[in-house]
Formats: sequence, C-alpha cells, structure tokens
Amino acid sequence: MFVLGNFIGALASVVSIILTIMYWLILIRALISWVNADPLNPIVEFLRRVTDPVLEPVRRLLPPLPLDISPIIVFFIMLFVQ
Repeated sequence: MFVLGNFIGALASVVSIILTIMYWLILIRALISWVNADPLNPIVEFLRRVTDPVLEPVRRLLPPLPLDISPIIVFFIMLFVQ
C-alpha cells in the first residue's frame, strides 16, 4: 500500500508539472498572437505545434466568435484538473 501511495503522489506531481508547463506555453502563445509575430519563426511554430492539440478540441466546441476564448477555457479546465 505504501508503494501505491508513493506512485500516485509521484504521478500527481508529474501531471501538475506538465499542466504548469502547458499553462505557460498557452499564455505565451496568446500573448504572441496579439503582436502578429512571423508564423515561420521557429519559436512560433513550436508553440503552435505544442498547444494546438490542446486548443483545437475546445475551438471546435465553441461557436465562431470574433475573439478566441479557447485559451481561457483551457486555463479553467487545467486549474480544475490540478
């Protein structure tokens, strides 16, 4: 039972770290979208490749809006999971 408790604690720590990293990547991507960065920039491409799998399902569920609120919804989901 002791080993299972430690395993679950370690798994929770890893998930928390991954969610924190994703939080910052999504935040940086949202901030970069305001300044109209070059889409061919390697950093912008990396951010898009990493965050699109998380943001796209939420975008499909939302109606078309003039402002993309999918990062906000993903932030709330991530806070709930943490």
